[in-house]
Amino acid sequence: MEVVAKIAVALVAVEHFYILYMEMFAWETLGKKTFKNALPEALFTPTKGLAANQGLYNGFLAGGLVWSLLIAEKAWAFNVGVFFLSCVIIAGLYGAVTASKSIFFKQALPAILALVLVVLFL
Repeated sequence: MEVVAKIAVALVAVEHFYILYMEMFAWETLGKKTFKNALPEALFTPTKGLAANQGLYNGFLAGGLVWSLLIAEKAWAFNVGVFFLSCVIIAGLYGAVTASKSIFFKQALPAILALVLVVLFL
């Protein structure tokens, strides 16, 4: 089950690397498709810098999760993984409250499930 926990952490990391890519490099293409109901089309170009900043933060979260998978010492890997999964959960909950309820299901819930697996099996 340790492998399942690590796969769950890796999947959350991959999701946040994808968000990094979309927000930093494809805001005016993929961003428009993803947020077509949340933002008027005219706002994507003026908000490109803001989206890139958000994408950078998602990259830090993803990097921290990958880092937790590369740490050999189990207690240290556990603590780093719990920290970064908790950060993803908090960001997902905040986004669900302030931006869109779907963020809970897309970001917070996968991280919650990964955190449960990490706590139970690592």
